[in-house]
Amino acid sequence: MAEQDIKSIVKDKYAKAALRVTSSSDACCGSASSRGECDPITSNIYTESETCSLPAEATAASLGCGNPTALAELKPGETVLDLGSGGGIDVLLSAKRVGPSGKAYGLDMTDEMLALARENQRKAGATNVEFLKGEIEQIPLPANSVDVIISNCVINLSADKDRVFAEAFRVLKPGGRFAVSDVVVRGEVPAELRKSIELWIGCVAGALEEQEYRDKLAKAGFETVDLEPTRIYRVEDAREFLAGAGLDADAIAPQVNDKFMSAFVRARKPAVV
Repeated sequence: MAEQDIKSIVKDKYAKAALRVTSSSDACCGSASSRGECDPITSNIYTESETCSLPAEATAASLGCGNPTALAELKPGETVLDLGSGGGIDVLLSAKRVGPSGKAYGLDMTDEMLALARENQRKAGATNVEFLKGEIEQIPLPANSVDVIISNCVINLSADKDRVFAEAFRVLKPGGRFAVSDVVVRGEVPAELRKSIELWIGCVAGALEEQEYRDKLAKAGFETVDLEPTRIYRVEDAREFLAGAGLDADAIAPQVNDKFMSAFVRARKPAVV
């Protein structure tokens, strides 16, 4: 699929998700899941203590697969950038962690999500937050300007992940941290099965295989790359979806189980570049 086609599909998906939140207060498991049902991907990611002080719409618009703000070890005074910030939940949580002396940026290419995020910022009274329109392959910030980059199940949607990693490396300060949640594949999976599972998870461009993820980050210049599984998906979780796609869950289970996962990916830009 062409890169521009993928971007159009992603923009349409997230625009519809934002509009669902703004037009209805009814959201499954606290998230506007593109799958329209409670599932093990977007549910139970945030604690009640994290979300209770946020606008309900910020939680409802979450389409993530992890909680990077809880794992990134953000410090007061730091500048953090969320790639693909959606309704703004991770930006608002980051803003609390970095405090008034810090800054939290959110970057998104979808107008509807940006409008929702800015409204959530207003409701939350967050003054150390700024939402930017743009693409994660071309970040509209200067080089060496960010302490930490986070992202929540968005990089897998890009058709040019090498460029995403290169841009992340560029905008991070020397010694800066890359700390994202993303969908990752462990080992080989038959192409037709991989496509079906990725559609269930919500990927469009396709998740990277674990070693490929490590290699691409290293190629961009990152060091101390670490990948930690946070949630492993099994065929049983997707049985209904797979049946609708004409697939026998029991038959494909040995080829798929434990190979798709949400992972927390850490890396660091060298202190001296």
